[in-house]
Amino acid sequence: MSDLDAPVPLLGFAAWSGTGKTTLLCAVLPRLRKEGLRVGLVKHAHHRFDIDHPGKDSYELRQAGAGQVLVASRHRWALIRETPECGSDPELDALIGHLDLGRLDLVLVEGFRHLRFPKIELHRPVLGKPLLYPEDDSIIAIAHDGAIDPPPSLPSLSINEPEAVAELIIRYVREWNR
Repeated sequence: MSDLDAPVPLLGFAAWSGTGKTTLLCAVLPRLRKEGLRVGLVKHAHHRFDIDHPGKDSYELRQAGAGQVLVASRHRWALIRETPECGSDPELDALIGHLDLGRLDLVLVEGFRHLRFPKIELHRPVLGKPLLYPEDDSIIAIAHDGAIDPPPSLPSLSINEPEAVAELIIRYVREWNR
């Protein structure tokens, strides 16, 4: 079911833009933490983004020519790496390789819907977009907020019930660890 190999469970949230992937993840993550899961997350961005800004030392050092800048404090660290040589989006397995997998129980992925790995599809019929399933057979559940005809072989959840989505993820992690 997966083109990716990771030493911890990997589970994606796949949907068309504007469906609410980040909103649902922000509601689910505290429930997973409460369960004791250590969660990493990889988010795909379709646009340019920057985590540091003009006036910050890290930004100025990057602008001066540093191809990699690691900013650290006692609370967290972040590595900013310029990738002008990349002509396309980064590979998900390479991004996962940057995570400290030994300190994680689960990696959630927002986006990368075109890849084959276990995913929960989020769907809002009001957006007028087609379901990704059954074209994507790596989808393991559908969370939606309207009238759809979900396949009987997949769990069907409400996108507005993060507790149920979190419970499905917890079961997924438990089964993966068996």
